[in-house]
Amino acid sequence: MSRSLRVGSHLMLGALFALLPLAGCGTGSSPAAGSADAAQRVYVPPGQYDEFYMFTSGGFSGQLGVYGLPSGRLLKVLPVFSQNPENAYGYSEETKAMLNTSYGFIPWDDSHHPELSMTGGVPDGRWIFINGNNTPRIARIDLTDFQTAEIIEIPHSAGNHASPFVTENTEYTVAATRFSVPTPQADVPISSYKENFRGLLTFVKVDSASGRMNIAFQILMPGFNYDLSHSGKGPSHEWSFFTSYNSEEANTLLEVNASQADKDYIAAVHWTVAEQCVADGKARKIPAKYAHNVMDHETHVASTKMETSTTLLDAKDCAGVVYYLPTPKSPHGVDVDPSGELIVAGGKLASVIPVHSFSKMIKAIEDKAFEGEVGGVPVLKYEAIVAGEVADPGLGPLHTEFDGQGHAYTSMFLTSEITKWSLTDFKVIDKVPTYYSIGHLSIPGGDTRQPWGKYVIALNKITKDRYLPTGPELTQSAQLYDISGEKMQLLLDFPTIGEPHYAQTIPASILVDKQIRTYDLAENKDPYAALSEAQAGVTRNGRVVHVKLTSIRSHFVPDNIEGIQVGDSVYFHVTNLEQDWDVPHGFAITGLNNSELLIMPGETRTIVWVPERVGVLPFYCTDFCSALHQEMSGWVRVSPRGSSVPLWANVPGK
Repeated sequence: MSRSLRVGSHLMLGALFALLPLAGCGTGSSPAAGSADAAQRVYVPPGQYDEFYMFTSGGFSGQLGVYGLPSGRLLKVLPVFSQNPENAYGYSEETKAMLNTSYGFIPWDDSHHPELSMTGGVPDGRWIFINGNNTPRIARIDLTDFQTAEIIEIPHSAGNHASPFVTENTEYTVAATRFSVPTPQADVPISSYKENFRGLLTFVKVDSASGRMNIAFQILMPGFNYDLSHSGKGPSHEWSFFTSYNSEEANTLLEVNASQADKDYIAAVHWTVAEQCVADGKARKIPAKYAHNVMDHETHVASTKMETSTTLLDAKDCAGVVYYLPTPKSPHGVDVDPSGELIVAGGKLASVIPVHSFSKMIKAIEDKAFEGEVGGVPVLKYEAIVAGEVADPGLGPLHTEFDGQGHAYTSMFLTSEITKWSLTDFKVIDKVPTYYSIGHLSIPGGDTRQPWGKYVIALNKITKDRYLPTGPELTQSAQLYDISGEKMQLLLDFPTIGEPHYAQTIPASILVDKQIRTYDLAENKDPYAALSEAQAGVTRNGRVVHVKLTSIRSHFVPDNIEGIQVGDSVYFHVTNLEQDWDVPHGFAITGLNNSELLIMPGETRTIVWVPERVGVLPFYCTDFCSALHQEMSGWVRVSPRGSSVPLWANVPGK
């Protein structure tokens, strides 16, 4: 085929892709949609709990959504990579450091993939990790209090998409560069892509007791785009798998030029071999500036440490660390079945779903069944590793999860459907439409050794005509399907925050009894905590004023403050003296130009206010806490700069 015809065909294919997600738009429905039976099966009576927690990525919101299933009720939005004025995350002095990076304070990111910690390949409910895609980062959220506990930046990387998928016992969480770049960075022509651009896979060690993350090593790879990942389990425990595309190493018009080859690759990484190569001195230290932000669990105050180096291992210098598995075509997702034997790829442009065999892969390596190498990485023969292909699954396969009953479920983006197929003979069993343009899907435990295969959740990109219109910007959605029978049945759809790239779903019973309800006031180690009203007060140090404020139903102490001057930096350190569940207090004052505070029982939070004008300004509790909530307020007198009005606060007994 001539180049002009080839380019033309790709442009036509691109136009087809643009149109296909719109196919079927209208008041689409499946047999179960809207039925009384479906409504009954998702109904959770008032006062009763959902069976599952579902954690969805917030996409371009940078946050993490928490939903109950089967009801679809939004329970909480967890702030992770973006400031959140609802509870002052990223605004309060205690939490600002969580958003520090080597590029400075970055109050936003693009979060794609939540991943639950596991023990023995089964979600254990300790932590959930999520990636920051734009400024490469991994966050760890503690699931005892649903708070972001740690964020580590990934240096030398760009587009942290194949992240943060954990190994079977949460030994590692991983990251990969979606966009290959010069590594280390350098001022080189973009046209020198093939000579100077490299990919990078990062393995972040997770402490089994504390969850603390540290970059163990980074593997330098050929300059492809590394897209998604999953780690092995059982027999494949010591391996992690990463899809890659742009094996053409194109640097312009990727829609055409990165889709030429019939096959791209899955990178199979033997991480225990990497550990040994590092121990044997085959890696090298290289300079790297990156932020490591940690929330102290005693003080509830975050701090940042700027790290200065990483350990870099070139794949070509460590025999046996990486092998390429040829995979059609422009693969996106890679998923490992519960047995750890089957490795399923989602080739965006493939007409089949290729299923690789781990045992065949190991034999091919032993037999040296290679078709060549790329950048020192051996390429295995496709025929030697493939277990089978799923024929006619639909168009645009992306992601696969498993029900633990011998079935796989694959999202088909272009034809907007979920395809169910057999893991034994690779035959299609069922298809069901989604509304519309499904990306990821999620089965409770569906990427683990123990799926709770009751539902599959479709995470859709387009919702036109599904909900009341809200102007040009519409919500994304999730759809809940029953998979307990041979045929899938649509039960419910519900809006989601941001763009729900991926979700992890876990039985509520694993998490409910682990929840912290209050913080023990006696254990509050915040340096500015006032553990009783007698400890409240105000102090001045030059133009900085510290106000130690207590809150309890239904008053602040102090509630009258004088001697503040225009231009002072006033730090309000508010301690919630309550020790009762679900009694937070809020704080806001006129002219506060960042956010309110929301303080949990037993906790201290700090916000800075700089008054710009003379007057007497009110402050108040923003979170309704009692019948006398409206009375929970006070005043601050602001005098001109240089005023002789003494600093004073009315604290009972002082």
